Amino acid sequence: MKNYAIHYKTGEPIPQELVDKIKKAKNFNGGYAMSEIVEAAILDMMWHTVKSDDEFKPSDDFELAALMSNDVYFPPVPPRYHSPYFLHIWSNGYSAGYYAYLWSEMLDFDAYKWFESHGGMTRENGDRFRKYILSVGNSVDLNKTYEEFTGHKPTIDAMLEEHGLKS
Repeated sequence: MKNYAIHYKTGEPIPQELVDKIKKAKNFNGGYAMSEIVEAAILDMMWHTVKSDDEFKPSDDFELAALMSNDVYFPPVPPRYHSPYFLHIWSNGYSAGYYAYLWSEMLDFDAYKWFESHGGMTRENGDRFRKYILSVGNSVDLNKTYEEFTGHKPTIDAMLEEHGLKS
């Protein structure tokens, strides 16, 4: 940060105490934000798993029932995303479920943790990442190749730590 976070008039680098404050505040409201995304993922899955027309209700009623039936209804953290928000996953050629955002983030943090515990961004680690992740495309079982890359099944631990939800 000292190379680019400089005062526009004096050219002085950002003070370390300000950097420390920014880092300390990083996870402010982490639980709230995670609750919002989990609620959205559950609501999306509930819409996509409707089996019969009689399960359809007005969207507000459907949302409440979906959140309550999955034990995530918590009035102090109301849903940020309501059903009309999901237009982008219903049409326009976009077919991923909203849970994919959480899954991708979990894989991201888990893989990053692997890099951290294996010496960081070295040529050897980059080659391994290319071999097991980047070069295979959709030609193999991606769960298997991820396990081959990291040596374990993905876990949520690194994501929870990153969001300040696990110490």
